[in-house]
Amino acid sequence: MSVSALVANRVSRMRRGTPFSIEGFYTLGTTASVQKAMSRLAKEEKIIRVAKGIYSRPKPLKSIPSIKMIAKAEEVAKTWARIHHYKMVPQGLEAAYRLGMQTQAPMKSIYWTTGPTREFKVGNEVVQVHHVAKNKFQWANKPEGALFRGLLALSPEYTSESSLKIALIRLQLTKGEALKVISKLQKNAMLALWKHKLENVERSLFL
Repeated sequence: MSVSALVANRVSRMRRGTPFSIEGFYTLGTTASVQKAMSRLAKEEKIIRVAKGIYSRPKPLKSIPSIKMIAKAEEVAKTWARIHHYKMVPQGLEAAYRLGMQTQAPMKSIYWTTGPTREFKVGNEVVQVHHVAKNKFQWANKPEGALFRGLLALSPEYTSESSLKIALIRLQLTKGEALKVISKLQKNAMLALWKHKLENVERSLFL
């Protein structure tokens, strides 16, 4: 079977509307032959190039089949980060909003990354990815990480202790887990201004 046929066969098994990287196809042939096969499929509109080296199979909208849905910009950004082994997390204001520590949603969809700053646009969707210092990625996939980044984006002076308690509830932590999280955050030098408020929340959990 030719490289072109092998690529087309594998592409046909990719989930529609979900971004995928060309990197996973290079085992099927030479880099040039795989890229040529992908280019041909894109010209035939069987796939759409949504970013450099990232493609998606268009997905017909159920209510209007003539309209094709592509991958979401957020998923394209996450695929990009995964390919390059970059860390990527919601920016601090987004984390604060999701945890109920502020009521206004951020105007733009922004993520923090250890990789370079760039923008992903798919249709009318735009996601910005900003490079920030590595120390902002502590506990990247853990509850304390989301709370940590939310606090980084807020001022302790204008953030109530009750909103911190709401955040702990939204994280679905047990009392023991919440105490461990607060203890970790208290020891973090980047949250020195939050120490007093965190101590108050910690005491309230024992009441």
